[in-house]
Amino acid sequence: MTDHELPLSGIRVVEFSHMVMGPCVGLLLADLGADVVKLEPLGGDNTRRLRGSGAGYFSMYNRNKRSVCIDLKSERGREIAMRLISKADIFIENFRPGAMDQAGYGYDELAKDNPGLLYYSARGFLSGPYEQRTALDEVAQMMGGLAYMTGPPGQPLRAGASVIDVVGGMFGVIGILSALEMRRRTGRGQRIDSALFESTAFLVGQHMAQHAVTGEPAPPMPVRVSAWAIYDIFDCKDDKQVFVAVVSDTQWKKFCEQFSLDEFARDKALADNAERVERRDTIIPRVRSLFLGFSAGELMERLDRCGLPYAPISRPEDLFEDPHLLASGGLLDVTTPEGKHTRLPALPVQMDGERPGLRRDVPRQGEHTREVMQELGFTDTDIDALINARVLA
Repeated sequence: MTDHELPLSGIRVVEFSHMVMGPCVGLLLADLGADVVKLEPLGGDNTRRLRGSGAGYFSMYNRNKRSVCIDLKSERGREIAMRLISKADIFIENFRPGAMDQAGYGYDELAKDNPGLLYYSARGFLSGPYEQRTALDEVAQMMGGLAYMTGPPGQPLRAGASVIDVVGGMFGVIGILSALEMRRRTGRGQRIDSALFESTAFLVGQHMAQHAVTGEPAPPMPVRVSAWAIYDIFDCKDDKQVFVAVVSDTQWKKFCEQFSLDEFARDKALADNAERVERRDTIIPRVRSLFLGFSAGELMERLDRCGLPYAPISRPEDLFEDPHLLASGGLLDVTTPEGKHTRLPALPVQMDGERPGLRRDVPRQGEHTREVMQELGFTDTDIDALINARVLA
């Protein structure tokens, strides 16, 4: 898929954000073809220097973007930024509530020169009593009920990825694309907000609905009553584990045939899912004992043969060599700003059978400053002077 064939080709975005949620919005738009210019301070986005669990943030969420380093606090830097934003379709920010207004980059100010601007803010909370509070992914998971549902009783546990940052960003992109269509019809720009807390509430809505339907609070996932008798992780003889699910009466019949579970197949009551759930304490020990006679590979081969859902228990690093991802274009060859070559997940979308790919590697800080300034009409002499004056880098 060439650049001009991508759905957001011709859409210009200025991104002024850091960490995960804001950059994720920019990434999704960039992968879909938008020209995303990432504004960074002169020393570069601090996310570049994170270590530990944050060491991969920048490389994952900033491909297909152009980096421009500007002293946004200086008068000259502000003039340049405003000139760039005046030509943009979309502006992205994810700073604390009120920070952009105080810095002179609030929606009302930017809309004066660009009334068609779509101004997106990644927030902790939407409008309401909490809206001035600072939030992080983990804060939202804790107060939104997700951590409670993930860990065992009394041990709330955040999910093993920045799921709320990413989902909040996805909701943001849904809002932005909807606003683009509204602008096409009306010519007007607008503000768009998505937030961590409300995104978490949406994700746990199924458990809220469960409470409403049953009258009972939903227990944490590790101790839940499954909707199916076989929907669990099982040990194999080679010390590996496999998740196995049997989620329909037809699958139950196939399962019993494949593993010669004649005693279950002959029990007509077990043909009904509700009865199987009631007798889970009888079924599961028998199945656990059975599966211990197989290696993980042997078990998965049998499950695949009869079309049952199964999964190995993989680690993130296992995905680098996943044959499906490698064969389907699910991993993109990327060079990090540190010069390391790796493969990272592509946008999980196909359009006409094709996946959006890599057009630009993860940018070095200020890698495109000169290029973008030239597009704004600055000469090389102008740019050199601004770099020497520490307005650009």
